Amino acid sequence: MPIVHIHLLEGRTLDQKRELVRTVTDAVVNSVNAAPERVHIVLHEMERENFGEAGVLNSDC
Repeated sequence: MPIVHIHLLEGRTLDQKRELVRTVTDAVVNSVNAAPERVHIVLHEMERENFGEAGVLNSDC
């Protein structure tokens, strides 16, 4: 049972997340020969104030 965790910043639409889950599931099915119903995707959305890059919070950009 493949389990995929994806961390992303908040702000994607529901349709974008649906597409992401669909395409990642397809990639896992094709690469490890897993049945689609056995592939689990977990989306972890972060607020921009909880992510920093190069010493700067993303919310400050």
